[in-house]
Amino acid sequence: MSTETLIMTGKMAALTLTSVLLTYLMWRFLKDRPMTNGIRIAVGIIFGMFSVMSTHFGVDYGSMLLNVRDLGPMSAGLFFDPVSGIIAGLIGGIERYIAGTYWDIAPFTRVACSVSTCLAGFLAAFLRTVMLRGRKPSPAFAFFMGAVIEVFHMYVVFVTHREEMDMAVTVVKVCSAPMILFSGLGLALTALVLRVSEGINPFRKLTGPEITVSDRFRTWLFAVTTAVLLINFMFNFSLQTQAAEQSAKKEIEFAEADIVYTYEMFNRIGGNPSRMVTHIGDDGIFAIFGKDGEFIAGYDDSEEQPKMLAAIEGREDGEYFKTELFYDRWLCKVRYLVDGSALMIMIPEGNTNGGMYQARDIQALETLLGDILIFTVIYALISILVQLLVVNNLYRVNGSLNKITDGDLDEKVNVYDSMEFASLSDDINSTVDALKGYIDEAGKRMEKELHLAARIQDSALPKQFDFNNRAFDVFATMDPARQVGGDFYDFFFVDIDKIALVIADVSDKGIPASLFMMHSKTALRGFAETGSSLTEVFEKVNAELCKGNEAEMFVTVWMGIVDLGTGKVTCINAGHEYPVIIHRFGLAEMFKEKHCPPLGVIEDLTFREYEIELEPGDCLFVYTDGVPDAMNKQEEQFGTDRLISVLNMNKDCPMVELLPAVQRELDEFVGAADQFDDVTMLGFRYNGRED
Repeated sequence: MSTETLIMTGKMAALTLTSVLLTYLMWRFLKDRPMTNGIRIAVGIIFGMFSVMSTHFGVDYGSMLLNVRDLGPMSAGLFFDPVSGIIAGLIGGIERYIAGTYWDIAPFTRVACSVSTCLAGFLAAFLRTVMLRGRKPSPAFAFFMGAVIEVFHMYVVFVTHREEMDMAVTVVKVCSAPMILFSGLGLALTALVLRVSEGINPFRKLTGPEITVSDRFRTWLFAVTTAVLLINFMFNFSLQTQAAEQSAKKEIEFAEADIVYTYEMFNRIGGNPSRMVTHIGDDGIFAIFGKDGEFIAGYDDSEEQPKMLAAIEGREDGEYFKTELFYDRWLCKVRYLVDGSALMIMIPEGNTNGGMYQARDIQALETLLGDILIFTVIYALISILVQLLVVNNLYRVNGSLNKITDGDLDEKVNVYDSMEFASLSDDINSTVDALKGYIDEAGKRMEKELHLAARIQDSALPKQFDFNNRAFDVFATMDPARQVGGDFYDFFFVDIDKIALVIADVSDKGIPASLFMMHSKTALRGFAETGSSLTEVFEKVNAELCKGNEAEMFVTVWMGIVDLGTGKVTCINAGHEYPVIIHRFGLAEMFKEKHCPPLGVIEDLTFREYEIELEPGDCLFVYTDGVPDAMNKQEEQFGTDRLISVLNMNKDCPMVELLPAVQRELDEFVGAADQFDDVTMLGFRYNGRED
């Protein structure tokens, strides 16, 4: 690599890194700000000025001026906003035309440069809006688009200078590789830096579910199309090479006949062969050497003559071969003349500046640039069509499926843009209709089963409230939020003068809660009827409920055993609501005592009893949290204050009227709001024993 190339590489790298740094700093400054119109314009102006500065601080290389001007509008449009990209492109493109026209900065390419920079802004806006749909590009995609805009730049040089093709080819030869490479690298490095700054690992390999259909399709489209275009280019290049060599050989043959005729004529008339024309056409030359290797006629170059003689040595008459001469590679033919001298005719392979491959190289270079642009257009159009015709329809189907899976079975998939999607829509709709039928049937079966479960649960609760015992009155109600609930109440004699009162609330609802409720109710009554103390009853029931409780359910319980002879109530409150005492000669009050833990949570717990003294005429009212927690449409709770107020207003009513009065007040408060919890109440009036 030459010193000039190293210097060019360093300067171009510095310009490219400046673009990356500018984009990163702008992103850091704007990442948490809304993209207002003022910010869009400001971003466009800033990146437009970067393009202007790139024009004026270009890199001299091979008598050409290199730059990364198009990075400005591409970065603004791809990483910030489409409008910003268009503004930056127009600023950079218009200023480039003015600089080339009035300040003599690379005037030969001013039109091509201006057009490509303006187009860079519109291209970035199109990519951001249509293909990327507002997302930032991946490093690979950014590199490709950065390279493509410079390919377009080079191609426009050809288009705008058809009459000056030699100069256009020289410009493209010198500028294309560095400008394409650094523009692509600039955008790719910017995309990489921004992804890392956002906490995205750009090197993590995506798994199947993370790759979209459009991304996978674009990858295969790019790979296959690139392979086809490359194979086609190589095939055409090979044909053009063969055609160029055949044309050069014909030119050699025509020149050979003319040179032999002229040389023999000079020999017949005694003339000097050195006066023969030394060139063949535009690029070819010839040389004639005598038997002893002396130079006779043709192109006279004393430094190269030994190489020519060495190349001729051992060649057969009429043989074509290639050799290195004059710092180039030449197609040569040897012809031995009648006097024993050797004629060597040579045409250089050359390059776009001349030689037998000149036309091939110009056509190949123009074709390559054109193929890349055509490929880009086709790639973009096919990607857009796939997005419109396939991906968007898939999104629509998935949107309907998401609604269906969320429970909206009335949703219909309505994608009939093509036969395949129409068939898919019909199949999904038919499946959902069949599913609705199965659900209806299952719902009916479940309704019957729930109704049966509700009847079983209801039958497990005592409904006989008349004990023909003047010492007390008892009444209870339960209104489940669902057909079956987790609340329950119970009352039963544990001794001839002692009656147990129970009210409880299981931590869940529905069938599971009802099963746990039946288990809890049976255990409480069973252990209580053995004559054990209330503390022992709770400890045994807790241990029983903790066994195999994989559902981790629990039950809050208030239980009291009333001594009908004295009115003393021995109680335990395992995490339940506080009971209310309605005094005969006073107001209702909440009896607050420290709670014990609920049953079924932790094994080996101990429970503490406390006592309530009832005077004749006093009432005991216990309830579940469905009463105070009931809410109306305004999300206000019924609360304990309203409960105490209702009890005070109806304290002289019999139990059979008191509980319905509370229920009516509760229903009126809740109104049209849904009942979200079971409502269970138990009332007990102590009348005292008659002597």
